[in-house]
Amino acid sequence: MISNRNLRAHRIAGLEGGTAGPRLIVTGAVHGNETAGTKGIRRVLREIDDGDIEIVHGTVTFVPVCNPLAYNHVRRMGERNLNRRLQPTATPQDNEDRIAGVLCQWLAEHDVLLDLHSFRSHGEPFVMRGPADNRDPLEPFSHATAEAQLAAHVGVRRVVEGWMPAYAEGVARRRARGLTPGAVHEDPSYGIGTTEYMRSQGGCGVTLECGQHDDPAGPDVAYFAIRQTLALLGLADIPLAPPAQPFECLQLTEVTDRHAEADRFVKPWTSFDPLAQGELIAVRADGSELRAPQAGYIVFPDVSALPGHEWFYLAQASARPL
Repeated sequence: MISNRNLRAHRIAGLEGGTAGPRLIVTGAVHGNETAGTKGIRRVLREIDDGDIEIVHGTVTFVPVCNPLAYNHVRRMGERNLNRRLQPTATPQDNEDRIAGVLCQWLAEHDVLLDLHSFRSHGEPFVMRGPADNRDPLEPFSHATAEAQLAAHVGVRRVVEGWMPAYAEGVARRRARGLTPGAVHEDPSYGIGTTEYMRSQGGCGVTLECGQHDDPAGPDVAYFAIRQTLALLGLADIPLAPPAQPFECLQLTEVTDRHAEADRFVKPWTSFDPLAQGELIAVRADGSELRAPQAGYIVFPDVSALPGHEWFYLAQASARPL
């Protein structure tokens, strides 16, 4: 068990090129039951200690466990979801607020983020990228090309975008129906997690979903992605493997919340299961049906979602190539 009272980072600075060079931060266990990234990071740290990987340029910071309380209890959250409403505050109210005060400072000190996660249902790994370059108030951004290059080299072929617009649309739905006890925050900024905060500070980053939580291959996915990122940014003299083409680019289009415990899926969905237009997805406690508005995919179906929280997302093919 690690301490719940501190947050640990491992920082290595290359000595070639002085203080110049990219500043990379790699994070694991933002959700405590998602340990593929933690294991991948620790494997890379061992190889650095053994001299098998040498950081020669720039700076890399590894945070194997971002949420010690959740990690020690092998659960998604400590007291709330760290990857929602991630921001520093002068008056921290809970475990995740205290972590954010440190983690946000570390993120702001870097240029690039590789955030390592996993998911509940079975399925192949995928990477989540941010928006195209824009000046919109929701998520302004100017490093889409660099972020796309990173997404292309982490070793997976499926690329997903559209998190913040889909989340903002979900917020609008919540406002329309009114908050219920236990409902998530009625603010689009509640959707800000690690990568969104990184972009708000002038950097770029991707979230790599390394597969299902208990998939034994997950740590290998994380390990390969870390090595690829070190190679891509020139932090270490290791070979860069080619991208895992062809890519499948998808865009999240909407999120549906669970309203009641009796809301149920009609089958055990897996992320990226295809949906036909009009296909029945779930049934509410009151008997109302939720059907796919058009052909597409279901993403992040969560049978354990609490009422008032995200239940599943829908996705379509993206018109934006990688």
